[in-house]
Amino acid sequence: MSALRSVCVFCGSRHGARPSYADAARQTGEMIARNGWRLVYGAGDVGLMGEVARATQVAGGATMGIIPIHLMNREVGKRDLTQLVVTEDMHERKKVMFMNSDAIVVLPGGAGSLDEFFEVLTWRQIGLHQKPIFLLNTDGYWENLTALLKHVVAEGFADHSLLDHSRLIDSPAQLETALTAAFG
Repeated sequence: MSALRSVCVFCGSRHGARPSYADAARQTGEMIARNGWRLVYGAGDVGLMGEVARATQVAGGATMGIIPIHLMNREVGKRDLTQLVVTEDMHERKKVMFMNSDAIVVLPGGAGSLDEFFEVLTWRQIGLHQKPIFLLNTDGYWENLTALLKHVVAEGFADHSLLDHSRLIDSPAQLETALTAAFG
């Protein structure tokens, strides 16, 4: 792992229904900067993506954004990042984000965030990495996802170890503690 720790944040390109989601995104960005870690994220300047990036920047943190060319306008590609990478497609975006991170954090989000989560979870399940994966469970947002994963295991479609590959975290403060421990 690199000397500069990098935290990949997957999250929504919308703000969601609750103000607490944006608050948690801002707190996460501030926490990443405060610890001297680099934010790796989807490079959008909208929704929770924009919130976490702006908060990281305001707090003096390094930012690396990765965005596919076809989303530059839709997600308002943020051009004032420490580093901006424009990819050909979504698959390359996810791969570049993953390869440039030491830990993965999933904030509330939609289908894209779920896609990103399930890809890194699957890669962990089949032994391609050992990076920690944290689900920031703001206002219980990920509880139904956790129930689904338990259902998948109970119905015999995955080994019980699947449940150990990601960890539910209730607050940005607890996330900071978990990331600090993971980074040793």
